[in-house]
Amino acid sequence: MLTNKKIVLGVSGGIAAYKAAALTSKLVQAGAVVKVIMTENAQNFVAPTTFQALSRQPIYTNTFKEQNPSQIQHIDVADWADLFLIAPASANTIGKLANGIADDMLSTTLLATEAPVYIAPAMNVHMYSHPSVMKNLKQLDEWGFKFIEPGEGYLACGYVGKGRLENPETIVELLQKESNRSAVLKGKRVLITAGPTHEKIDPVRYFTNPSSGKMGFALARQASLMGADVTLIAGPVQLDTPQHVKRIDVTTAEDMYEAVLSNYENNDIIIKSAAVADYRPKYQFDQKMKKSPGDYSVEMERTRDILQELGNRKTSQYLIGFAAETNDLEHYGEDKLRRKNLDAIVMNNVAKEGTGFAHDTNSSIYLTKEGKRVELPLMTKDELAEKILLDVAHNVSGGVF
Repeated sequence: MLTNKKIVLGVSGGIAAYKAAALTSKLVQAGAVVKVIMTENAQNFVAPTTFQALSRQPIYTNTFKEQNPSQIQHIDVADWADLFLIAPASANTIGKLANGIADDMLSTTLLATEAPVYIAPAMNVHMYSHPSVMKNLKQLDEWGFKFIEPGEGYLACGYVGKGRLENPETIVELLQKESNRSAVLKGKRVLITAGPTHEKIDPVRYFTNPSSGKMGFALARQASLMGADVTLIAGPVQLDTPQHVKRIDVTTAEDMYEAVLSNYENNDIIIKSAAVADYRPKYQFDQKMKKSPGDYSVEMERTRDILQELGNRKTSQYLIGFAAETNDLEHYGEDKLRRKNLDAIVMNNVAKEGTGFAHDTNSSIYLTKEGKRVELPLMTKDELAEKILLDVAHNVSGGVF
């Protein structure tokens, strides 16, 4: 599974750097081609010659020490990589990556690579739980970086707790599984909608809903990690675009209708997770409406039903809908599944604590036209996205749910 996989291993400063030597050996034994980049501090723990002997590849320690004058070293290594692994990842290296700092060979190459990046933190238990480290880890997670969680146990500093670099054997096993997962949707084109819409009354007022777009962005991130070519159509949200995802920004329900329909025919899988307005003001005003005595009524008209139109036009596409309900989830889900010609639907109970709009977690009921019913307990939106996409892969690419 890792045979001929081109892996760049970044080794940052910390006592766990000695484990990176064993990790290099295990990766090479698994068939990978490994190039190692060491920070200056890492060289205080392990000599570069150790990694050179284990990898049988050049070791990179200095951005300006070009090994081949015909190439720009950090760009060449960044482009070469199929996968980038930082192990151990110190608090310093994590902070650099989260804040765009490129002041050595490792940080510069990390900013230049488009390969998936896996981060295996290793540090003192109190450092790992420090708010600044947690903030940096959260930022990297939102950008789509993958983490290999540190283990708990006795640390070199004498403390016992979380912060120990995961065992090399476990890291290799995880990368082997991830290598398989990255091919689950390879060659498939996926169209995803996310976020709310804004339906204008006048230049300063509009109707909307609390959707944050987090579920749709999680789906886009996970689909991309599974090898799909992803297009994300997003309403007005404050979220960073996942790596390798094409993003189209829209504002109104009509904007989203036009964007979805213009991209529909070119995609294999369509997931409509956006919370599109069902109604909009019938009349919009070019000037701000002034406050006046008494009540004011706004006449509303129906927006076009995007999911219904997709179901009507469906040929070979696999179509998934989302619905936010407060009661009778299965009743409404089964009705929508049939009426809108869907292949599957995800029903979210937004009345349940920790679920729905703006939360980082969801609990759902997943229904398919074949009669499958899966109760999905409270989990992160990325975990939910992964489970949904694995079931889609089972239907369109031979994956497993």
